[in-house]
Amino acid sequence: MNKPLRRIAVFCGILVLALLIRDNYLQYVRADELRTNTNNRRVAIERYAYPRGDIIVDGNPITGSTQSKSGDFKYKRTYKNGPMWAPVTGYSSQAFDGNQLEKIDDGILTGNDDRLFFRNTLDMITGKPKQGGNVVTTLNAAAQKAAYDGLKRQGGKGAVVALEPSTGKILALASYPSYDPSSFAGYSNDDAKAWNKLQKKNNPADPMLNRALRETYPPGSTFKVVTAAAALENGLYTDANQHTKSPLPWIMPGTNVPLKNEGNIPCKNATMRVALQWSCNTVFGKIGADLGNDKMLAEAKKFGFDSEQFTPVRSSASVFSDKMNAANTALSSIGQYNTAATPLQMAMVASAVANDGKLMKPYMVDKLQSSTLDTVAQTEPQEMSQPLSSKNAQILQSMMETVVKDGTGKNAQINGVTVGGKTGTAQHGVANSANPYAWFISYAKLSDGSSPVAVAVVIEDEQANRGDISGGGLAAPIAKSVMEAVINGKK
Repeated sequence: MNKPLRRIAVFCGILVLALLIRDNYLQYVRADELRTNTNNRRVAIERYAYPRGDIIVDGNPITGSTQSKSGDFKYKRTYKNGPMWAPVTGYSSQAFDGNQLEKIDDGILTGNDDRLFFRNTLDMITGKPKQGGNVVTTLNAAAQKAAYDGLKRQGGKGAVVALEPSTGKILALASYPSYDPSSFAGYSNDDAKAWNKLQKKNNPADPMLNRALRETYPPGSTFKVVTAAAALENGLYTDANQHTKSPLPWIMPGTNVPLKNEGNIPCKNATMRVALQWSCNTVFGKIGADLGNDKMLAEAKKFGFDSEQFTPVRSSASVFSDKMNAANTALSSIGQYNTAATPLQMAMVASAVANDGKLMKPYMVDKLQSSTLDTVAQTEPQEMSQPLSSKNAQILQSMMETVVKDGTGKNAQINGVTVGGKTGTAQHGVANSANPYAWFISYAKLSDGSSPVAVAVVIEDEQANRGDISGGGLAAPIAKSVMEAVINGKK
């Protein structure tokens, strides 16, 4: 071969090599980047070319798919009782992507998850149309309906979370006001208008906020359950009927300000049981100050405070502050000052007490399935922490049961069922100027000693008469209906 031909051959070889390198770079190194690029419309068209798999509750789908009336996206998402289930499902929209379970498990629902490779390969060989898999939840349809209907009847805003204490399964997760994800599931002008109407800047009620997981509230007196646990775990008091060293009035350390109780209630040197029964601020504020910030913080963290939770949907971190002085620790120990909690967090508190001190990690997805209902992944219950010993948990159970039997939580009583609970009315606004939040946390215990459900309810009603707002009056009846729904399902 003469010299010019050799040069041409080498040059052509270099070009071929460069082409191969570029081709492999695009196909392997940048594959995911190009596949997920927002300008790659072919990916989006392929994503909506088939019906999505379903999100399942009690064996029944709460989602569906329907053919779009226009555009190049063939299928769009539909929802059954969309507003009731939106805090669980989230949304899947051709125009606005998705969130929550719809987003987290999008690969399973679209059939694109790597774990479905074998199933998809078989379908391709046999000529079967591509199908998405299913997300099977832990939710209880009756409990969810009781929660949502209760919030809707009450009006205003609020949230409910119900857990199964022995496993951590989420049985109900309701938020109000809510929205219908079907209203903007497509790509039309009507979908865009529906979306814009739901945005907080256009709707102050913020219906797309998942108040059960993403909103933190001052928990008020429901936090006294955590403070009581801290007192028992640190040996400050060892018995429910032990008198506390709680003078009346009690002046907060480093101040000349007395901590006040609500009304004329028997709080002077009250026993732990009586103090929880009547929700004595002086007793639990002094317990917090006596234990100190470090011990209170350590106990709160055992219950899950100061950490985000993943259910797998993310829940905001609840807050108990560090480096507080004694007076602020006292206020935080009665659920005020900087203390803030999600409804999920307070349901976890009730759940741990009901489960003899063992806190199970909360979760809402039982398993993931292929289109043929084969299990792709299964969630196993997982112990998260042990905030109380079994002995101390049983002491605290007896105290919470007194609250419902003879104290501020009587509206949660259920015939033939032992119920433990704690009410809370949390200050809200500058100098407590706004209507307070009404809280109730509880659990139900059956005759065999098992506890099938723990519940947290929070109500924020700006239109209610301030004097009518109380945890026992507004929140406890909703908790009762949710507990009854779960119990009736066990029969």
